[in-house]
Amino acid sequence: MSKLMTVSDAIAKYVADGDSVYAAGFTHLIPFAAGHEIIRQHKRELVLARATPDLIYDQMTAAGCARKVIFSYMGNPGVGSLRIVRSAIEQGKLEWEEYSHFGMITRLQAGASGLPFLPMNQTAAIDLEKVNPNIKRIADPYGGKDVIVVPALNPDVAIVHVQRADKEGNAHLWGIIGEQKEAAFAAKKVILTAEEIVDESVIRSDPNRTLIPAIVVDAVCPAPYSCHPSYAQGYYDRDNEFYLQWDKISDSAEAVKSYLDEWVYGVKDREEYWQKLGDETHKRLQIKSKYSERINYGEY
Repeated sequence: MSKLMTVSDAIAKYVADGDSVYAAGFTHLIPFAAGHEIIRQHKRELVLARATPDLIYDQMTAAGCARKVIFSYMGNPGVGSLRIVRSAIEQGKLEWEEYSHFGMITRLQAGASGLPFLPMNQTAAIDLEKVNPNIKRIADPYGGKDVIVVPALNPDVAIVHVQRADKEGNAHLWGIIGEQKEAAFAAKKVILTAEEIVDESVIRSDPNRTLIPAIVVDAVCPAPYSCHPSYAQGYYDRDNEFYLQWDKISDSAEAVKSYLDEWVYGVKDREEYWQKLGDETHKRLQIKSKYSERINYGEY
């Protein structure tokens, strides 16, 4: 059954005020298009969870979407701080929970497995235990040293961007694999955005690359260039210039409002956003093709 719909319709149908939302993707495949649509639809009181919040949660916080952030590592990657999220936390305007990267992934794994919690080895992040009561130590029932346990994370909605998917939601992704699979299996609803929609036969031709199966997907949204200023491996490059620009923009409330007015509220969708970026940016983000070697699955 086709689950195709626009990003706008998917956000309207599956993201409600007060929901916990996990926008997946590590370094690349970050679903900026869906985040911008959440802003345009004025969603409020959201609990935003992400292993690395990146600029998308800075922008969503600036737009008034967030009540709380749950994260591991927070920053403008390679540049500096997420000024808006950090300032909101310091001023007591935004609730927060912090974990190690492994702690966040373990929470998702517990959620995906239907378990209330999962154990992990002790880490050097002792201070996190002091400020986060959800991080606990329990005795090893087999007589070893104490282990850390963290509670399951089951977001109301996971948003996952992939390179390609069929209309039912079976999806291929490659490059740096983050927490996309765990987030999708842990969440109650899954919105899948894709660089391209392909025939089922394309997905079936390489089943080992199908990290997200249709059974967990609720909406499939064709959304080319969804990741900008992040990148999609094999499609377009990371816009490092914008990450530097955001550091300056986010230092001024007036500049942030101007950016949101022009680049989020001022465009109707990702296609209009991409065209507005212009040919010069398009050319700068172009990549050369580099294919992996063919594999032989055999035929019976």
